[in-house]
Amino acid sequence: MSAPETNYKAWLNKAENDLLNIENNLKAAQIPWDTICFHAQQVAEKSLKAFLVFHGRLPSRTHDLVALLAACAEIRPDLASRQEDCQKLSYYAVAARYPSDLYDFNETDGRRMIEAAHRVRADILACLS
Repeated sequence: MSAPETNYKAWLNKAENDLLNIENNLKAAQIPWDTICFHAQQVAEKSLKAFLVFHGRLPSRTHDLVALLAACAEIRPDLASRQEDCQKLSYYAVAARYPSDLYDFNETDGRRMIEAAHRVRADILACLS
């Protein structure tokens, strides 16, 4: 691992920046729910990667939260309880970044993904303390 990848706190700081993006966007006159969903996915992704780095593992270059969670669960099996959250959040890694004629992101999506991201993050932080 290179020096930046061994610093799990750097990954957590990046996740915090994604939370800040969410909070700032929630204050906007017009809330971009697609952006909210994307940053919620990023909170979970960076938190999972922080956990892996904390345990000396090089996180794979993927946005697939289920795969990242599986790698984390090899270390802490109880983290597997977040699989449903990771499945839902994974969709937004790519889908929320591009236009779609098939689906409009809405407040319900955004709020559910914020909650899912917070659950994943909270479980990871509990494992790191």
